[in-house]
Amino acid sequence: MMQNVELSKEQRALFEYIETSENNIFVTGRAGTGKSTLLNFLIENTNKKTAVCAPTGVAALNVGGATIHSLFGFPFGILGEQNLSHHMGKRTREVLGAIDMLVIDEVSMVNADLMDGMSKAMGIARGRRKEPFGGAQVVMFGDPYQLAPVPGNPTERAYMGENYQSNWFFDAHVWRDDSLERYELSEIFRQNDEHFKDILNAIRVGNATQEMLDHLNAAGNRFAQSDDVIRLATVNETVNSVNSTRLSRLTTKPKQFAAVFGAGDMQAFGRTLPADQTLELKVGAQVMFIKNDDSSKLKTSEGLTIKRWVNGTIGRVVDLPSGEMVLVEVENETFEVGRSTWEKVRYEVDYEEDPKTGNPKEVLVAVPVAEFQQIPLRLAWAVTVHKAQGQTYDEVIIDMGRGAFSPGQTYVALSRVRSLEGLYLTRAIRMNDIMVDQDVVRFMSAAKHVPQKPGELF
Repeated sequence: MMQNVELSKEQRALFEYIETSENNIFVTGRAGTGKSTLLNFLIENTNKKTAVCAPTGVAALNVGGATIHSLFGFPFGILGEQNLSHHMGKRTREVLGAIDMLVIDEVSMVNADLMDGMSKAMGIARGRRKEPFGGAQVVMFGDPYQLAPVPGNPTERAYMGENYQSNWFFDAHVWRDDSLERYELSEIFRQNDEHFKDILNAIRVGNATQEMLDHLNAAGNRFAQSDDVIRLATVNETVNSVNSTRLSRLTTKPKQFAAVFGAGDMQAFGRTLPADQTLELKVGAQVMFIKNDDSSKLKTSEGLTIKRWVNGTIGRVVDLPSGEMVLVEVENETFEVGRSTWEKVRYEVDYEEDPKTGNPKEVLVAVPVAEFQQIPLRLAWAVTVHKAQGQTYDEVIIDMGRGAFSPGQTYVALSRVRSLEGLYLTRAIRMNDIMVDQDVVRFMSAAKHVPQKPGELF
């Protein structure tokens, strides 16, 4: 399974717009439009001094960046009433002062108070307190129709209710003083069926009709032909039960792989690790890769990077030889899979020679401060809808259990599958499973789009 990393015309044009602009841009789009592909390309190819961050540890690790709190030196909790100057050390000020472009992934999970805190901190560090984000460019990626900010404790919820129109990042006060352009990627790579695309989009924005749900339910009202079709469930309890039951049925000998913490402070990872601390596998186990292939440096003749697997690829364990190695079969190809390394990083300012002038120039470098090593696999007969975010499957069993309990959950689940032919439902999708946050509808309906002139950008 070789995958070439290449941008579409739409993605390429948006990359060039971001690279030549200083505007603050929110990149969004329906599931399967390639937001992550563009994000990774931007990080790897921009000429700007860039820091990458995300609201959670796992999300930050996935993009090779830092968490927002570690990058900014923020304490946890509400920031609005805190003196942020007291929390920023010399290194933090240097880094924030050097940034040309701040990239934020999974921005839909960032609340308005945290967004305002980021703007204030950058203003302090850069000596430009009156300018949003101290004059730096901010580029954000995410889909508020899919992931929402965590509500917080009662005190925090009360503060947000009193001071903000909503919890969402787009209701931060900074956007009263600065414009935020939104660009919604439109080309869907995951599905080809136009009717299915229309139904998914209607579910995403809360406009689904009963006729649409009837069409989905009729298509999915059947049993999967294989027991190995991945099951998406709303709760961890269901997922863990399915995976442990299926593993116990295999009569092959189990083998355990213990994670290793490398150089640095293991506490830096906190309670959320990117992989299981102890991974138990058997020959015959269905597994999912949880990290992009980072050992393959193969290139095509056009210079495109080739990856043997990506985060979300499904395979089967075919051998467990001695040592720290697993043989995994993916689409009739067998790969040797060893330990992967996840690095917790912090940004520092450094200097390198400018090839044009020969003079030293300021650069931002991501310095590893801790390492976590583990086989980049997890059992995958079942996975939570949340963990399936960003993944694509040819076939999927959707188990909504007692029903959706958060906005966007049903949309995320249904939009993982390529076609209706690969959709299987354990029960009918009901209208009350379609949950959409009205604050998101308000923002997405009114947000300013990236300006386009005929024949210029696209």
